[in-house]
Parts: sequence; C-alpha cells; structure tokens
Amino acid sequence: MSPSATASVDAQNPSPAPPQNGLDRFFRISERGSSISREVRGGLATFFAMAYIIVLNPIILSSGVDKYGHHLDGGQLVTATVLTAAFTTLLMGVIGNVPIALAAGLGVNTVVALQLAPRMSWADAMGMVVLAGFAIMLLVATGLRERVMSAVPLGLRKGIAIGIGLFILLIGLVDSGFVTRIPDAAHTTVPLQLGSDGHLNGWPVLVFILGVLLTLALIIRKVPGAILISIVAMTVLALIIDAVADIPGQAWGLTVPEWPGNPVASPDFGLIGNVSLFGGFGEVGILTGVLFVFTVLLSCFFDAMGTILGVSDEAHLLDEKGDLPGMNKVLMVDGIATALGGATSSSANTCFVESTAGVGEGARTGLASIVTGLMFVLALFFTPLATMVPAQAATPALIAVGFLILANSVRDIDWDDFTIAVPAFLTMVMMPFTYSITNGIGIGFISFCVLRLAAGRGREVPVALYAVAAVFGFYYLMPALGLT
Repeated sequence: MSPSATASVDAQNPSPAPPQNGLDRFFRISERGSSISREVRGGLATFFAMAYIIVLNPIILSSGVDKYGHHLDGGQLVTATVLTAAFTTLLMGVIGNVPIALAAGLGVNTVVALQLAPRMSWADAMGMVVLAGFAIMLLVATGLRERVMSAVPLGLRKGIAIGIGLFILLIGLVDSGFVTRIPDAAHTTVPLQLGSDGHLNGWPVLVFILGVLLTLALIIRKVPGAILISIVAMTVLALIIDAVADIPGQAWGLTVPEWPGNPVASPDFGLIGNVSLFGGFGEVGILTGVLFVFTVLLSCFFDAMGTILGVSDEAHLLDEKGDLPGMNKVLMVDGIATALGGATSSSANTCFVESTAGVGEGARTGLASIVTGLMFVLALFFTPLATMVPAQAATPALIAVGFLILANSVRDIDWDDFTIAVPAFLTMVMMPFTYSITNGIGIGFISFCVLRLAAGRGREVPVALYAVAAVFGFYYLMPALGLT
C-alpha cells in the first residue's frame, strides 16, 4: 500500500479489532488490520501477477536436454509446476500465516536446465535440488538461517526491500515488452531499449501503458481492489483487441489473450517422484556434486531471504527490530518447497516477489496465500483459463508495487553513514542490474563487511555476516578457481 493508503487503513483501524469468527482468529485478520475481502482480493492479485510461471517454467525446463539427450514433457511440466505451487503456497498460508506465495524459482530453473541436466540425467539433477532443500531445512532447524537473517542491519534490510522493488519493476517492464533486450547482433554496449525497436509500437504495449495508468489512478483514488480491477479490466481489453485486430501471436509474448476452445485440461502427473537423490554424484564426482548442491542452496537461501523481508516489510509485519515474528516457520516452509520442487521435477520452489501485488491490494495474512494456493489448484484443471491473462495485463501491478516499496523504505536508510548507505545502495542497484536478488544481497554483504572494517568498526559486524560474506566471496571466485 502507499503511505496515504496505509494511513487511511490505520485511521479506519486505530486498534486491533476483536476476532469476528474462527477464521479471523486463526489467521489474525482483524489483529493485523485486514479483512476477509482484502485477503481474497490480495490472494487473487498475487495469483494473476505470478500465473505466468505456469507457462514460463515449463518452457525453461523443457528447453534443456540431459546428458542422455532427453527432454522433459511440456504437459507434465505444467502439472508439476502448478501442483507444487499450489501445495507449497497453501502450506505457507496455514503454517507461516503470511501473504507470500511460492512457485518454481526463476534463475534456479535455468541452473537446473542448463548447468545440471547436461552433466547427468533429469532425475539426477532434480535429486540435487532435493538435497539442497534438505540442507536448507537443516539450517532452519538449527536456527542458523534465522540467525543470519536477524544479523542483517536494518539499513541493509531496507536496501534489500528497495532492490526487490526495483527488480520487480524491471521484471514488469521487460515482461510487458515496454523495455526489451537489444540483440548481441546489434554490436552495441547498450543492453536495453524502449519497445522492440527503440519505439513503443503495437497494441500489447498500449494495453500495458493503460494498465499502469489505470492501476496508479485507482490507487491514488484509494479504490478497494485497485490492482485486481486493473488486471481484470486490461485482460478484457486485451481479449477484445486480439479478437478485432491483426496482431501476431508473438507480440503478446508467452501468453496470448485468447478465449480457449476448451477451458478444461486433464493434469498429467508423469513426472512426480521421478528423482534420484545421489545418482548425480556418480556422474560428476563428489566435489562437483557438492558444488552443484551448494549453488542451488545459495540461490534459494538468499533469494527467499530477500523476498521474505521485502514482502513482510511492505505488509508491515516486521516488529520494531525489523524481524518477522514466526520467521522460522516461514523459512521451514521455504526449505520444504525447495525439496518438493525437486521431487516433482518442477525445480526448486521458493517465495515469489510478485506476492507484493497481493500486499499492495491489502493482504496481511496467510488467508491470502490460501486463496492463491486454491487458484493454483483450480489451475490444475483450468490451465487454459489461468494462462489467458497476458503479461501486459498483469505486470502493471509490479510497476505500481515496485514504486510503493521504494517510497516506503528509502527514507529509513541512514544516508549519512556511508558504511551502511553504500552497501544498501549497491544492494538495491545490483538486483535489477544483474537480474538477481542473490547477487544484490551478496555484493551488499561483502561491501558492508569491508567498509565497516575500513572504518575501524569491524567489531560491530555480527560474526554470522562475516561468514556469509566469506561464502559469497568463495561463490564468486568459483569460476576463477575452476570449480564450476
């Protein structure tokens, strides 16, 4: 929510209202200043903002080929992707009670498809993902993961939140086609351009622009359901435009807004359980296998950390110390999601930054995650309908929420203390510039430790942060050491 919208909510809820029923009591809806209608709207908004993963994850994984020349079946991947997202998001709602949805993590699926699978079988590669999930759960059980997160200073946490805001804003711009990558064949050092050729051309981009303007206008007017209204309205507009205008299918990107001839599709569970836990070590050796597991673990560990802190901060769920009450439950669900993603061959599942779309709609509890999870359950059988919403209709939510995250967090950084301001700055810019939450966190941690040491304030840095910075340093040096 925007500061003004938040103030409005606070004015309407000056003190926590007593629970109205068992559902309210279980999810602490009134206590967190929310309502069932807000939670439902938030859950729907999050689902539509991240529904692209139903299409994108199968495309990424099926593009890879394992050591034996095998591809994963696209239809089976759709089922695996949706089933795992549904179960883990429902689990997060019930156990974690936070408005955070989970699905196959972007970046990790690329590592699995292009780095692990070519060296072994698909079952072996997914076994590596399961082992990474087990390792994450062990770190949670021992309290190490929560200690690492608690050791991060508030200013750096705000930098992480802002970086995520900028990152999802860039995701929205790229996925909508408003900004595109300049092909390497152009022989230019400029990586991005406006539109597909330096200009804004085509109906799909117009749908996106109108969606951004509508979303922001509704938010300014404090209209309940602003983000969801915009997504639905722009989807309808896209359907009309696609029906009456001569638009090439690729102009819309992955999802073409066409009403499906048959909205019902039978799920194919053929990939569920197709995993070999330790077979990969026999293919690549113990050291390389351990490094593969470490690579997956590192990405999942810190991507989730940044997302959880960023989304929780935007939802005003953090306490006065900047910690999330019940964090260990949230982290354990995330570890389970990583392992389960490998077990279903959908790749590691993790917390999705698009959950901020639901938070922007007013979601504050796990009930929103229940709604999102149930939408994924429906998507198992109505995948054609779920994938009908084009990116141009859903991504305006990411633009609006990205701005709101930045506006709510940037003032809380001590810009006069360069030992925290510079790491926070590097964290927030490296996430979008490297297209990786993990890279932004790693560079921020390393620079924070180095600058505090340089300022003679090394004792102020928790030991856990030195250890994490050292791990990141080793991770970045792995290619130079010939360990990848």
